[in-house]
Amino acid sequence: MKRINVVGAVLVRDDKILAAQRSASMSLPLMWESPGGKIEQNETRVEALRRELEEELLCDAVVGEHVETTEHDYDFGTVILSTYFCTLNGADPQITEHKEIRWVAVDHLLDLDWAPADIPAVQKIVHQLGLKPS
Repeated sequence: MKRINVVGAVLVRDDKILAAQRSASMSLPLMWESPGGKIEQNETRVEALRRELEEELLCDAVVGEHVETTEHDYDFGTVILSTYFCTLNGADPQITEHKEIRWVAVDHLLDLDWAPADIPAVQKIVHQLGLKPS
């Protein structure tokens, strides 16, 4: 099975996390995810995440602490997702390919329909930030 290395940003602002909803035309349509994307050849995870945020959300971010790395088998391949806490550096994110982006309070993160590879990181964030899943 094809292995796909991807990175995701856990963008934090005012105790809220940025969630991005995939468009209807993308794989995993209308599911929520941490913004990010595939790691290109000869790119570090941090470089990939900064590039993807610039391309996908037209924003610059400082990449911080590693949150979680998970593997999930989809019908199109195995996704290895590494997520990192990130802080915006300048302009607010803009939608370019997602259906919606939304700042979500930590205690409401688990209310969204997350892509399966994102769920362990979301659960860890909710736990780390000291809130009990509702």
